[in-house]
Amino acid sequence: MNRTMITATNTLAQLQKQMDIVSHNMANIDTTGYKRKEANFTDLLFQQYNNQKNQDFEAGRLTPAGIRQGVGAKLAQSQIVMKQGALKATERPLDIAFTMEGQYFRVLEQTDEGTAVRFTRDGAFYLTPISENETMLVTGDGYPVLDENNNSIIINGQAKNYKVTNNGRFIAEAANGTVQEFNLSVVQVNKPQFLEQKGGNLLGLPDGIEGEEIFTELNGALRSQIGMAQGALEQSNVDMSKEMTDLINLQRAYQFQSRSVSMADQMMGLVNGIR
Repeated sequence: MNRTMITATNTLAQLQKQMDIVSHNMANIDTTGYKRKEANFTDLLFQQYNNQKNQDFEAGRLTPAGIRQGVGAKLAQSQIVMKQGALKATERPLDIAFTMEGQYFRVLEQTDEGTAVRFTRDGAFYLTPISENETMLVTGDGYPVLDENNNSIIINGQAKNYKVTNNGRFIAEAANGTVQEFNLSVVQVNKPQFLEQKGGNLLGLPDGIEGEEIFTELNGALRSQIGMAQGALEQSNVDMSKEMTDLINLQRAYQFQSRSVSMADQMMGLVNGIR
């Protein structure tokens, strides 16, 4: 296999990964609170060939000297774009949307190894009964929503009115007039590139990474930084026109690399056919 084939096949494998990322973005355009991902590429190793023996002839040259021959490109990073999505009014009391970038709710997911804390911007919450006189605040997928002490939010009695303040305080008024208040657990993500997709619109920490390095818990005086809107949901920040343009460019690049493999094969066939 000649070098043209090696370079093309290396790049083809990486372009396929970028296609998967773009396709995933397009598939989640209607997912509440979803954040699109963006792929960044970098060059693989290359060799430098100095084809000019007399360096005096290189005086005043603006382009790099010599010839650089590489072996393709690779996907360097797939990063989450934290840009704020548009808000859609629902007038539903248990629908909550963030109005600040990088802020996430903490929820509890049941995994094969036990339970794990996840992050989401999907504020479509519901109340599910857990006993005769208690209900729990959960997400649309049934994951318990956590308070600032990382405990599940459990409401005693049958709540009839709900209010969420701008700084994330959840207030439930029961039918007998009793009022219960909870501070929703909210974090500010500082290094989103370290978070991993955990299915749907959930994000989580990779194994071996400490949370303090990636996010800040907005508790105490920091709760004034929280921005929320009740009766609304945040739509995904996927721009379909941009994703379609990226996909077309990717298909053209993929076609070009495939054509390079075919041309290299034809050239080797011509060389082998010389008598």
